[in-house]
Amino acid sequence: MIFTVNHVTTYRYDAPMRSAVQSLRLFPSRFDGQRTVSWEVKVEGGTRGGSFRDGAGDKIEGWSIRGPVSEVSIAVTGQVETIDLAGVLRGHRELVHPFAYLRETTATWIDDALDLLARESIAGANDDLARAHALARGVGEAISYTPGATDARTTAAEALAQGEGVCQDHAHAVCAVARAVGMPARYVSGYLYARDDGELHDASHAWAEIWVEGIGWIGFDAANECCPDARYIRLGSGLDAREAAPIKGIALGAGEEELDVTVALEAVQQ
Repeated sequence: MIFTVNHVTTYRYDAPMRSAVQSLRLFPSRFDGQRTVSWEVKVEGGTRGGSFRDGAGDKIEGWSIRGPVSEVSIAVTGQVETIDLAGVLRGHRELVHPFAYLRETTATWIDDALDLLARESIAGANDDLARAHALARGVGEAISYTPGATDARTTAAEALAQGEGVCQDHAHAVCAVARAVGMPARYVSGYLYARDDGELHDASHAWAEIWVEGIGWIGFDAANECCPDARYIRLGSGLDAREAAPIKGIALGAGEEELDVTVALEAVQQ
């Protein structure tokens, strides 16, 4: 499939800020499942800095904005071609060893309930691929997808305890249960065109990848009970949502921040 992407993130401040700096992980991953036809990232009033590709294979670009700053607008426009690889991240070049993704974070801290869910989910699974699917299925059954049920600070343990959450919570929980049984896992940020029921998905999306020996990284979207296919555009990864965030930044000043995000994906060819 070929998609056009329009993604605008705007930060507004109730008092002018002295300056702002942004680190952007807003570029499509390079692997066999997707090809960037065109892509442009602009920061209104900003100065483009250096860019590099990190050890996980993600491109990161820096921007700075001189003050006084009352608003920062980051606009992404582009076109990406995708194909279905059944969730396998084939042809992706990276340097970080998979075992680095066995580390816990605050968001993916494994409590007794997550550990129990992990071990109950893989009962009867006879290989790592079956275990990975069972873990994602277990998370999807234990945490109901409920928009607005959690916020950016909610941990996997908290989402499991209340039995509902959003895609970020499902991704964190999959990472947690996989690591609980010794399988490397990481959080992935990107876009999703539509859910299985055909409902348009009007926001950025998140899922998880689990390392399966002999195959490599495989994506699992527990919120939608599937592996990423041609409807997904992959941007970047990390140990959790904070590390994989498409936009990280800081503004210097005393103003309070307000955030507005709009994402539009359109399929131009299937």
